[in-house]
Amino acid sequence: MVIYNEKRKAIIISIIDDMLEIEQLTNTLGYEVYKTFIQNRKKPDVNSYIGQGKLEEIKNFINNSNEIIDLIVIDGKLKPSQWFNLEKKLNVNVYDRIRLILEIFKERADKKEAKLQVRLAELQYEKPFVKELIHRARSGEHPGFMAGGEYQVDDYFEMIKKQIKKIKKNLNKIEIKRKILRKNRHFSGYYLLSLAGYTNAGKSSILNLLSNEKIKVEEKLFSTLSTTIRKIENNNIPILITDTVGFIEKLPAWMINAFHSTLEEIEVSDIVLLVVDVSDDFEIFKKKLKTSYNELIEIGVKSSILIILNKIDLISSKNLKNKIDFLNNNELSKDRKIIPISVNKKINITKLLDGIYSSLPNIVKFNIKLANNKKTQTLINWIYDKANVFEISYGDDININIECNELIRDIIFSKLKKMDNI
Repeated sequence: MVIYNEKRKAIIISIIDDMLEIEQLTNTLGYEVYKTFIQNRKKPDVNSYIGQGKLEEIKNFINNSNEIIDLIVIDGKLKPSQWFNLEKKLNVNVYDRIRLILEIFKERADKKEAKLQVRLAELQYEKPFVKELIHRARSGEHPGFMAGGEYQVDDYFEMIKKQIKKIKKNLNKIEIKRKILRKNRHFSGYYLLSLAGYTNAGKSSILNLLSNEKIKVEEKLFSTLSTTIRKIENNNIPILITDTVGFIEKLPAWMINAFHSTLEEIEVSDIVLLVVDVSDDFEIFKKKLKTSYNELIEIGVKSSILIILNKIDLISSKNLKNKIDFLNNNELSKDRKIIPISVNKKINITKLLDGIYSSLPNIVKFNIKLANNKKTQTLINWIYDKANVFEISYGDDININIECNELIRDIIFSKLKKMDNI
């Protein structure tokens, strides 16, 4: 990774006023937002995203600036022809919103699967742009900045298609292994709990808190790309908690599909914790909530969804009440459990755990009687590891009141039959 002594400078161009998120994304990639340009319009200019007058203004600003502008960021999706025209006119590398996110993904991907997923998304993104370069090159124009200047674009396009096929094959192998692991966990009696929500909502902090882990948490967008699975501690019902990549607005379907094997962990979970940053301004709060719900629908989640309002320590009780009232009156979140918490201040964590346990499917309670001898102690130890023993008494026999899922109950009964206890 290249280390810069000074922050690289970026210019952001937008056709809407709200640029908070694109500025955060630009900062996350290590660029300082040096200047922003807004041209309010209903839809982008077909040739260069912004009008010719604004484009000349930006070009003059770059040419007369005392600073070197390293990057132009467009807060939107560029067509290949728009990208080509912008780079040719401004003579600076141009990223649209999607490529900016891809570059962040590339920096954050640390495991094999994440790297493959990011590379797949990157290649799929590049395909239409390379087609544009082929068209331009055949017309006698220079290809531009993408991939380092002039190159044999025809050969590069063929390489893209081959790499996409190879990466999909490798990801399919990883997905098969993941399904086998998931099946083994299920037959071991584990419940699966997934953390979902908009990027930087605090999902990794919740995982750390519930599992007593110390996974690095950064106050940056997309600090988590790879799936992380841990066991929830301090509970005798075995639950695995999974942290996955955060959602973000306006991602194309092909990009979401590139992370299918990772997001599938959310789809097959017994419970999904939808984590929301409740400290956001009301409109941003609603936007992120809607985006997250849409992603869960897209993934195909049918299990219980608990809405976790994180960072309540950063807002007033009145503000919190207004947002809870909004959720209670919203069709998407109506009748769902809403649990306000603060991971940072450890507020309402017991309520969070109670909400999780009470939402677990197929929980059964039953009583067993064991002979009081050394032989049964091994079974009792196994039961303590796989189930919640909420009462046990010793006498001539051992009476145990147990709470667990149906699968573990059936395994316990099977073990008892082998021991001639029932």
